[in-house]
Amino acid sequence: MDGLVEDAVIVVSELVANSVEYARCASIRVIVGRPTANVVRLGVVDRSKVLPVLRTEFTGDPLRGRGLLIVDRLTARWGTELYPWGKQVWGELWVEGL
Repeated sequence: MDGLVEDAVIVVSELVANSVEYARCASIRVIVGRPTANVVRLGVVDRSKVLPVLRTEFTGDPLRGRGLLIVDRLTARWGTELYPWGKQVWGELWVEGL
């Protein structure tokens, strides 16, 4: 799984940045799980119920707004789980060769 470390760091940092920027909550939770032998799931939980939007067209600041696009490119899949009190945005990296 050493080959996943760089992508995992980028995915978590983008998800955390999005949560800090858009949820504006006092705290967030980072979750790392392994639902199956060949899947690592990285999630960020916050109290906002606002769903993230994957943008593909950009105007304005060239350094902002591309976090989910990066997550989309680096992960095998990503999504959002809504809770009564907030949400979790997650991305999955797949371990090759297991």
